[in-house]
Amino acid sequence: MSLFRKIFGSINPASEEDKESEFSKTNADSTISIDEKFISNFKKNGGKFLYCENPEEVKEHFENILEENDWFESEVLCYEPELFSMLEDNKLSFSKPKNPSFLLASCENLISEEGSILFSSKQIKQDKPNELPTNIIILANTSQILEAKSDGLSAIKKKYERDYPTNITTIKYFEKAKEEDFTQYGSSAKNLYLLLLEDL
Repeated sequence: MSLFRKIFGSINPASEEDKESEFSKTNADSTISIDEKFISNFKKNGGKFLYCENPEEVKEHFENILEENDWFESEVLCYEPELFSMLEDNKLSFSKPKNPSFLLASCENLISEEGSILFSSKQIKQDKPNELPTNIIILANTSQILEAKSDGLSAIKKKYERDYPTNITTIKYFEKAKEEDFTQYGSSAKNLYLLLLEDL
Protein backbone atom coordinates (compact mmCIF):
# COMPACT_ATOMS: atom_id res chain seq x y z
CA MET A 1 0.00 0.00 0.00
CA SER A 2 1.39 3.36 -0.98
CA LEU A 3 2.21 6.09 1.49
CA PHE A 4 -0.38 8.36 -0.12
CA ARG A 5 -3.14 5.79 0.13
CA LYS A 6 -2.31 5.37 3.81
CA ILE A 7 -2.56 9.11 4.35
CA PHE A 8 -5.46 10.03 2.09
CA GLY A 9 -7.36 6.94 1.05
CA SER A 10 -7.63 4.84 4.17
CA ILE A 11 -10.94 2.97 4.47
CA ASN A 12 -10.77 3.29 8.26
CA PRO A 13 -10.13 6.99 8.83
CA ALA A 14 -7.48 7.74 11.42
CA SER A 15 -8.58 9.41 14.60
CA GLU A 16 -8.20 13.19 14.86
CA GLU A 17 -5.32 12.65 17.31
CA ASP A 18 -3.47 10.48 14.77
CA LYS A 19 -3.97 13.07 12.02
CA GLU A 20 -2.78 15.88 14.26
CA SER A 21 0.34 13.98 15.24
CA GLU A 22 1.03 13.16 11.56
CA PHE A 23 0.76 16.70 10.26
CA SER A 24 1.52 18.77 13.32
CA LYS A 25 3.06 22.09 12.32
CA THR A 26 5.27 21.99 15.36
CA ASN A 27 6.43 18.44 14.65
CA ALA A 28 10.21 18.56 14.70
CA ASP A 29 10.51 14.82 14.04
CA SER A 30 13.23 14.32 11.45
CA THR A 31 11.76 10.94 10.42
CA ILE A 32 8.90 12.56 8.50
CA SER A 33 9.11 11.43 4.85
CA ILE A 34 9.83 13.95 2.10
CA ASP A 35 6.43 13.09 0.57
CA GLU A 36 4.56 14.04 3.74
CA LYS A 37 6.75 17.10 4.20
CA PHE A 38 6.05 18.27 0.64
CA ILE A 39 2.28 17.86 1.03
CA SER A 40 2.26 19.66 4.37
CA ASN A 41 4.35 22.60 3.06
CA PHE A 42 2.48 22.75 -0.26
CA LYS A 43 -0.90 22.96 1.47
CA LYS A 44 0.49 25.50 3.96
CA ASN A 45 1.44 27.66 0.94
CA GLY A 46 -2.18 27.51 -0.24
CA GLY A 47 -1.87 24.85 -2.96
CA LYS A 48 -4.73 22.50 -3.84
CA PHE A 49 -3.57 18.90 -3.84
CA LEU A 50 -5.31 15.97 -5.59
CA TYR A 51 -3.78 12.50 -5.28
CA CYS A 52 -4.30 10.12 -8.23
CA GLU A 53 -3.62 6.37 -8.22
CA ASN A 54 -3.84 5.97 -12.02
CA PRO A 55 -4.15 8.01 -15.25
CA GLU A 56 -7.96 7.59 -15.23
CA GLU A 57 -8.12 9.43 -11.89
CA VAL A 58 -5.94 12.20 -13.34
CA LYS A 59 -8.48 12.69 -16.16
CA GLU A 60 -11.40 12.54 -13.73
CA HIS A 61 -9.88 15.12 -11.36
CA PHE A 62 -8.95 17.35 -14.31
CA GLU A 63 -12.57 17.33 -15.52
CA ASN A 64 -13.79 18.07 -11.98
CA ILE A 65 -11.49 21.13 -11.83
CA LEU A 66 -12.82 22.34 -15.20
CA GLU A 67 -16.39 21.92 -13.96
CA GLU A 68 -15.72 23.57 -10.59
CA ASN A 69 -14.27 26.67 -12.29
CA ASP A 70 -16.50 26.67 -15.39
CA TRP A 71 -13.45 26.38 -17.68
CA PHE A 72 -15.00 24.16 -20.35
CA GLU A 73 -14.54 25.55 -23.89
CA SER A 74 -12.12 28.20 -22.63
CA GLU A 75 -8.62 29.10 -23.84
CA VAL A 76 -5.65 27.43 -22.18
CA LEU A 77 -1.91 28.12 -22.17
CA CYS A 78 0.01 24.88 -22.73
CA TYR A 79 3.46 24.47 -24.28
CA GLU A 80 3.79 20.67 -23.98
CA PRO A 81 2.51 18.56 -26.92
CA GLU A 82 2.18 15.47 -24.71
CA LEU A 83 -0.58 17.28 -22.76
CA PHE A 84 -2.56 18.47 -25.80
CA SER A 85 -4.77 15.33 -25.87
CA MET A 86 -6.19 16.18 -22.42
CA LEU A 87 -7.19 19.59 -23.76
CA GLU A 88 -8.60 18.22 -27.03
CA ASP A 89 -10.67 15.63 -25.13
CA ASN A 90 -12.32 18.50 -23.24
CA LYS A 91 -12.72 20.84 -26.25
CA LEU A 92 -10.30 23.40 -24.86
CA SER A 93 -8.55 25.84 -27.20
CA PHE A 94 -4.75 26.03 -26.80
CA SER A 95 -3.51 27.38 -30.12
CA LYS A 96 -2.20 30.93 -29.55
CA PRO A 97 -4.55 31.81 -26.68
CA LYS A 98 -5.17 35.54 -26.21
CA ASN A 99 -6.76 35.34 -22.78
CA PRO A 100 -6.09 31.90 -21.26
CA SER A 101 -8.17 30.84 -18.26
CA PHE A 102 -5.33 28.67 -16.94
CA LEU A 103 -1.92 27.12 -17.61
CA LEU A 104 -1.71 23.34 -17.97
CA ALA A 105 1.84 22.07 -17.45
CA SER A 106 4.04 19.39 -16.03
CA CYS A 107 7.05 20.39 -13.92
CA GLU A 108 10.66 19.45 -13.32
CA ASN A 109 10.31 18.57 -9.65
CA LEU A 110 8.38 19.17 -6.44
CA ILE A 111 10.53 20.63 -3.66
CA SER A 112 9.69 19.19 -0.27
CA GLU A 113 11.49 21.62 2.06
CA GLU A 114 9.49 24.63 0.82
CA GLY A 115 6.43 23.03 -0.80
CA SER A 116 7.24 24.63 -4.15
CA ILE A 117 7.07 23.59 -7.81
CA LEU A 118 10.25 23.73 -9.93
CA PHE A 119 9.81 24.67 -13.60
CA SER A 120 12.08 25.25 -16.57
CA SER A 121 11.71 26.51 -20.14
CA LYS A 122 10.55 22.98 -21.05
CA GLN A 123 7.20 23.73 -19.34
CA ILE A 124 6.83 27.54 -19.38
CA LYS A 125 9.17 28.66 -22.20
CA GLN A 126 10.61 32.08 -21.25
CA ASP A 127 7.54 33.29 -19.33
CA LYS A 128 8.21 34.74 -15.89
CA PRO A 129 5.87 33.55 -13.09
CA ASN A 130 4.03 36.91 -13.06
CA GLU A 131 3.41 36.56 -16.83
CA LEU A 132 1.66 33.20 -16.42
CA PRO A 133 -2.11 32.95 -15.87
CA THR A 134 -3.26 33.25 -12.26
CA ASN A 135 -4.80 29.76 -12.47
CA ILE A 136 -2.46 26.81 -12.97
CA ILE A 137 -3.01 23.04 -13.17
CA ILE A 138 0.15 20.96 -12.73
CA LEU A 139 0.57 17.26 -13.52
CA ALA A 140 3.36 15.54 -11.60
CA ASN A 141 4.45 12.12 -10.34
CA THR A 142 5.31 11.10 -6.80
CA SER A 143 8.84 10.19 -8.03
CA GLN A 144 9.43 13.91 -8.76
CA ILE A 145 9.36 14.87 -5.07
CA LEU A 146 12.85 15.88 -3.92
CA GLU A 147 14.07 17.30 -0.62
CA ALA A 148 15.75 20.57 -1.61
CA LYS A 149 16.03 22.98 -4.53
CA SER A 150 19.67 21.94 -5.00
CA ASP A 151 18.46 18.33 -5.55
CA GLY A 152 16.07 19.64 -8.20
CA LEU A 153 18.86 21.49 -9.98
CA SER A 154 21.03 18.37 -9.91
CA ALA A 155 18.14 16.31 -11.33
CA ILE A 156 17.72 18.81 -14.20
CA LYS A 157 21.45 18.65 -14.95
CA LYS A 158 21.32 14.86 -15.04
CA LYS A 159 18.09 14.69 -17.09
CA TYR A 160 19.16 17.16 -19.80
CA GLU A 161 22.77 16.35 -20.54
CA ARG A 162 22.90 18.31 -23.81
CA ASP A 163 19.65 20.23 -24.30
CA TYR A 164 19.93 22.09 -21.00
CA PRO A 165 16.80 24.17 -20.26
CA THR A 166 16.76 27.84 -19.31
CA ASN A 167 14.34 29.89 -17.19
CA ILE A 168 14.63 27.58 -14.17
CA THR A 169 12.30 28.97 -11.51
CA THR A 170 10.02 27.94 -8.66
CA ILE A 171 6.50 28.94 -7.75
CA LYS A 172 5.89 28.79 -4.05
CA TYR A 173 2.91 30.98 -3.11
CA PHE A 174 -0.53 29.77 -4.09
CA GLU A 175 -2.73 32.32 -2.35
CA LYS A 176 -2.50 36.00 -1.61
CA ALA A 177 -0.87 36.80 1.73
CA LYS A 178 -3.53 37.69 4.27
CA GLU A 179 -1.24 40.32 5.77
CA GLU A 180 1.80 42.10 4.45
CA ASP A 181 4.47 39.42 4.27
CA PHE A 182 7.91 40.58 3.22
CA THR A 183 8.90 36.99 2.28
CA GLN A 184 6.41 37.17 -0.61
CA TYR A 185 7.70 40.50 -1.93
CA GLY A 186 8.13 40.36 -5.69
CA SER A 187 6.28 37.06 -6.07
CA SER A 188 2.85 36.66 -7.63
CA ALA A 189 0.39 34.30 -5.91
CA LYS A 190 -1.17 31.62 -8.11
CA ASN A 191 -4.34 29.58 -7.76
CA LEU A 192 -2.61 26.24 -8.24
CA TYR A 193 -3.98 22.70 -8.49
CA LEU A 194 -1.55 19.78 -8.32
CA LEU A 195 -2.64 16.43 -9.80
CA LEU A 196 -0.11 14.05 -8.26
CA LEU A 197 0.08 10.59 -9.86
CA GLU A 198 1.44 7.67 -7.83
CA ASP A 199 4.28 6.08 -9.78
CA LEU A 200 6.39 4.48 -7.05
